[in-house]
This record gives sequence, structure tokens and C-alpha cells, in this order.
Amino acid sequence: MKAVILAGGKGARLSPYTKILPKPLMPIGDMPILEILLRQMRLAGVGEAILTVGHLAELLRAFFQNGERLGIQLDYSVEDQPLGTAGPLSLVAHRLNDTFLVANGDVLTTLDLKAFIAAHRASGAAATIASHVRQVKVDFGVLQMNGGDELSGYIEKPSYNFLVSMGIYAFEPRVLEFIPYNQYLDFPDLVLRLISAGERVMGYRFDGYWQDLGRPDDYEQALREWETLRPTILQEDE
Repeated sequence: MKAVILAGGKGARLSPYTKILPKPLMPIGDMPILEILLRQMRLAGVGEAILTVGHLAELLRAFFQNGERLGIQLDYSVEDQPLGTAGPLSLVAHRLNDTFLVANGDVLTTLDLKAFIAAHRASGAAATIASHVRQVKVDFGVLQMNGGDELSGYIEKPSYNFLVSMGIYAFEPRVLEFIPYNQYLDFPDLVLRLISAGERVMGYRFDGYWQDLGRPDDYEQALREWETLRPTILQEDE
């Protein structure tokens, strides 16, 4: 099975670290976050991964090379211009002729990728998005209005739950027909195109551990939790 890993972003939210280091090389314990993800994919049966690279691509190439050290074949696809999150798939579409995974290069999760892939295939959908409930806290008093200037309610620092994308996707090759070649396109726009065309897009709910390491607070939390998570994520004996 093949996977595409999006590793071309600048990681602006983790600046200044990402001024000199691509975000997928940010260390978690004794290895970069992208190495953890690649090891998970190999354990799930992925034999080949294509890294879409741009920002500081030469450092990613130097570290991972052809993937032999990790037991997975690695190739690289270079973006000459920013293509968003879905656009880079157009550059490697000719190499994706079966069900394939796509993932952000900075995701830390205990998601069972084998079970995720199996659920996608069983559904017959064109695309399946791994999803997680994320709570968002509003640090202000929220005013509820009656449609004008009169208050009908007041909520002090409320919290709201949203079902969000985990940055991990399973796709069928026909999805690539909706991605124009070498043009900017993000995943939300791709999903809307699929739905408008009558294609089924499924959500796969996961309530285990998940962190998107794009923010300093989340990154620091992952550093603290890694040693506890490592045996589960890498299927190691404790």
C-alpha cells in the first residue's frame, strides 16, 4: 500500500524553531515526529511513502534518504509553489492506482491505521477522514442576543465540542480526478467537490490519543506524554 505525507509546510506557528528545521523533523523523544508516523505506517502495511516537500526539503532528504533505515521505500515530490493541502496530490496522481493513505507530517496519534483502512474499504466511499472531538474554550463572556441589541442570555467562558479532521485520510484513486494539476487546492474544497459530484465521503470517529503538533502548547504536551504513548504507537514491549 502507498501513502502520501504532506511535509512541505513552513510550520509558522512553531516559529522560530521551524525557521531552520522543517516541522516534520521536530523531535519527539529520540526521533522526529515524521519518523514516528513512518514507523506506524510500515506496521500498518504501507510499503511506499511519497513525501511532498517544499520548505527546507533538503534537510528532509538528508535525514530520511530512501527510507531503507526504516524499512519503507521513500520518494519525494517537490512543490515549486505552494499547492495547499490537496493540490500536491496532483503531482503524484500517476503513481496512485489503488487505495492510498494521506497524512500530515506532524500528527501524533494512537489511531489503528489498519482498522482505519479496513473501515474505509468496507464503506465503499471515495474518501474517509479520521476525526476526533476537540473542545474549544472561549476565554470571554459570550452574549446571546434577541436579534437586536437586547440580551437574551449570557454564558461565561463556554466550551464547545467540534468534530475535527485529524489530518489522516484514506482515498480511492478516483478522488484524484477532482484535483487540477499543479493548482492550489485545500482538502475542505476537495471534499465539497466530491460531495457535489455525488461521491460518498465518510468520517471515522476516533476517541483515543491525537495531537496536531502545529502549536507550541500541543508540541510541549506531546513531549511530556511520549514515553507513555511510545509502546502503543510503535507496538513495542513495555
